[in-house]
Amino acid sequence: MATGRNHRPATRSRGIPEATVARLPLYLRALTALSERSVPTVSSEELAAAAGVNSAKLRKDFSYLGSYGTRGVGYDVEYLVYQISRELGLTQDWPVVIVGIGNLGAALANYGGFASRGFRVAALIDADPAMAGRPVAGIPVQHTDELEKIITDNGVSIGVISTPAGAAQQVCERLIAAGVTSILNFAPTVLNVPDGVDVRKVDLSIELQILAFHEQRKSGEDSEGTARKGPDGDMPAVMPA
Repeated sequence: MATGRNHRPATRSRGIPEATVARLPLYLRALTALSERSVPTVSSEELAAAAGVNSAKLRKDFSYLGSYGTRGVGYDVEYLVYQISRELGLTQDWPVVIVGIGNLGAALANYGGFASRGFRVAALIDADPAMAGRPVAGIPVQHTDELEKIITDNGVSIGVISTPAGAAQQVCERLIAAGVTSILNFAPTVLNVPDGVDVRKVDLSIELQILAFHEQRKSGEDSEGTARKGPDGDMPAVMPA
């Protein structure tokens, strides 16, 4: 089986926009659910609704893949699963290391979706000597002193950082120096990386703050609406000037 170090996804060379690339996993998730229910075909409207996008955008995205469906029939589910998986590079083996095996790192290690989507957790790494050798999700944790050797031995090109913020940049630099070119960052900090290194940041606190903003706005609208109503619940009459 091919490894991540030797093969890269073809999306950039094919000129697929980044916004489209970001939506491909949404389509794949919806298609996988259909496949598991043995649904043979799906219309663009049905698939767009399942993925949370509009159907015109979906058809435009699929045109970059060279897939246009069949009028009156729709898209072949199994073929689209294969086609999108291939474009995302999921038809090959991607060894991944997770650095920082605290509560979040352990939860990521136990996530069962990696293997089914083409990712193999090659190693779990932590700076705490007391963690060394301790199994998490059936994988023994290794000390950060071994980081460079682990990456080289396993041909790792994707690293996951789930360390405290203060340690993340140093870990990032060591990963890059050892050959990692893509990083998924869960640490609550911005990483500085050179050109040629891709970083995706997942900050749960920021997502919660955005939700809090929307909740506050909805509450404000409800309060404002109530304040405009008269004692009987109807809108008050306009008083003459």
